[in-house]
Amino acid sequence: MTPPQTPPQTPPQAPPLTLTASYEHCRRLNARHGRSFYLATLLLPAWKRRHVHALYGFARHVDDIVDVCGSTDPAGRAAALDEVTARLDACLAGEPLPDPVLPAFVHTVRSFSVERADIDAFLRSMRTDLTVAGYDTYEDLLEYMEGSAAAIGLMMLPVLETMPGADRLAREPARELGRAFQLTNFLRDVAEDLARGRVYLPREDLAKFGVSEADLAAPASTRGLRDLVAFEADRARDHYRRALGGVELLAPSSRPCIRAAVELYGGILGRIAAAGHDVLAARARVPRRRRAAIFARHLRAASAAGRAERRVPSGVG
Repeated sequence: MTPPQTPPQTPPQAPPLTLTASYEHCRRLNARHGRSFYLATLLLPAWKRRHVHALYGFARHVDDIVDVCGSTDPAGRAAALDEVTARLDACLAGEPLPDPVLPAFVHTVRSFSVERADIDAFLRSMRTDLTVAGYDTYEDLLEYMEGSAAAIGLMMLPVLETMPGADRLAREPARELGRAFQLTNFLRDVAEDLARGRVYLPREDLAKFGVSEADLAAPASTRGLRDLVAFEADRARDHYRRALGGVELLAPSSRPCIRAAVELYGGILGRIAAAGHDVLAARARVPRRRRAAIFARHLRAASAAGRAERRVPSGVG
């Protein structure tokens, strides 16, 4: 007599994370990988802060898939990105999934009516990184940054809040700030990006300053690369200038955070300039003491704005 076959056992799935645990996971991602931005978020009211962490956590999670997951296998990375998109669709449709990031991200998206078009623009740019190694012109790079950076600024905007009637006016400064932050990161991370097979310095600019891809792999920057980095840093500063007009359009409790973030990221450009625009010899970092001083300078304004916004006008309720 043939013994009965034991049906194969399906491995148990991890239970979905609680919303609180998902927000905490996103916070830790921000603290670990985006130290300057994380420090600035500590100036926000706590209720806004966790939603900013959720948006950062999702962006970081997808970025890690593109940069890390199966890094020698583009098809594997594409499949992983497809899976994230499918899981996002399922979560938005109300399906609970054992994912560390999506519960907090989806909760934030629903809470603030974050536009799906901005999320899709971000995902499209991340998919571009799977196949595109460089950009011919700055206009081409701006098109990439429309999804990878400007869209992030737009997703952050409803969480930060705008002054009454300023929603539409604040959109372009938010996009500009995203571009400024990302271009700063591109200049700081030239060597890291090259190691991943990507160059975010436009080819026409490389040619203009006589810089080859071999120059980007050297232990120190050539004169031409230094001049090129100075040129691109001026572009980043232009984006910062165009973004600053939008700070006053934000709710007062969000302004210290954004001002501090601009100083912290702008400080990276300052460190690059102090190194003679050599971005290969060492990674530009804002010293811890300097970061602490920037935070302390904006803390009083953040505390005062938070208290003012919590004040209930007399005669209400």
